[in-house]
Amino acid sequence: MFDIDKWQEIFLSIKQHKIRSILTAIGIFWGIFMLIVMLGMGNGLKRGSEYNFRDDAVNSIWVSPGTTKKPYKGLPPGRRIQMTIDDFNRVDEMEAVDKGTPRNNLSGNFTVKHKQKTSSFDVRATYPDHQYIENTIMVNGRFLNDMDIKEKRQVAVIGETVVDDLYENIEDREAAIGTYISIQNLPYKVVGVFTDTGGERELRKIYIPYSTANQIYNYKNRVNRMMFTADEEDVEASKKLTKEIQAQLASVHNFDPSDKNAVFIRNNIENFERFMALFGAIEIIIWIVGIFTLLAGIIGVGNIMLIIVKERTKEIGVRKALGATPWSIVSLILQESIFITSVAGYFGLVAGIGVLELINSFLKASPGSFFRDPTIDFRVAVIATIILVICGGLAGLVPALKAARVNPVVAMRDE
Repeated sequence: MFDIDKWQEIFLSIKQHKIRSILTAIGIFWGIFMLIVMLGMGNGLKRGSEYNFRDDAVNSIWVSPGTTKKPYKGLPPGRRIQMTIDDFNRVDEMEAVDKGTPRNNLSGNFTVKHKQKTSSFDVRATYPDHQYIENTIMVNGRFLNDMDIKEKRQVAVIGETVVDDLYENIEDREAAIGTYISIQNLPYKVVGVFTDTGGERELRKIYIPYSTANQIYNYKNRVNRMMFTADEEDVEASKKLTKEIQAQLASVHNFDPSDKNAVFIRNNIENFERFMALFGAIEIIIWIVGIFTLLAGIIGVGNIMLIIVKERTKEIGVRKALGATPWSIVSLILQESIFITSVAGYFGLVAGIGVLELINSFLKASPGSFFRDPTIDFRVAVIATIILVICGGLAGLVPALKAARVNPVVAMRDE
């Protein structure tokens, strides 16, 4: 393999046929380049989709009221469904439900004040389990607890942006704990400061106990949204649970259980599995397209090596007449084939990774949620390289075997 004479012959052959060798290398380069770039793009789309699910528990189910579109038991369509805390309690008691919370978004942005600073924020009335369903991360203090709900305490959990906007010259956000803010001229004690992977929009939220808001703002036990997590992270189990929720609400509010517009149920488990299946199929398609693109370049290498064998028929005949073994002939052709394939493939691999890193640097400068981190795993690069070397060997195998079968006498007469 490290015979200096053989490598001198390989380089001499490449040098004598520069254009042909370069065109062959370009085919290999382009094949591996496109495979790497397409795999990276596929990963970018997949990671973007996963990123969109980061803000909520993957096994969460969200229920929102709608308007009936089907008549039912003499009742006309067009009825607005209004859920209540009793609806929440019935669903929350289902065996397949793990955590749950009602949620009311207080109408519009509420005016919030701390000392002389005033701003407007979105105020949500919830239960303690909301922290786990929305993946809320506590920075200081605590989230709402059961005693807050039971005693209807006027307490609030505020986002980091709320602290920055309302508290002047605050170096440590922990200093906000225990202070009071005014929401619509009513005092609330700050018991926690949170951050959220959902970004700036989520950090402008304020959470207060549902029971407190229900009493103060006279909601009459109405619920604008119910959120649950399934006990099992299983698609079929979650589908069964959504049907049970739909049936439960239909029986109480007298609408057709098949009326999907009466209540809207978002099953994050099903949505996540659907996205993952989609991108799994996309990845398979990318590999198929990339490998066939690479195969086109490999076939080009094989054709070039056949031409080389034809041109060197007389030389090969002389070698065999002088005692060269078939393996020495085969190894010479194979080495040249693998060398061209490996070098061109390596540059294609580096170029592909370079393009992906360039795209990734632009994305980091301008982050988005639908396309993120379009890079490939190191193992994938290794697999692509191994495939390339194997294909390079296969591309040169047929010409090499043909060369090994050359009859020295016939080869000497070849013109």
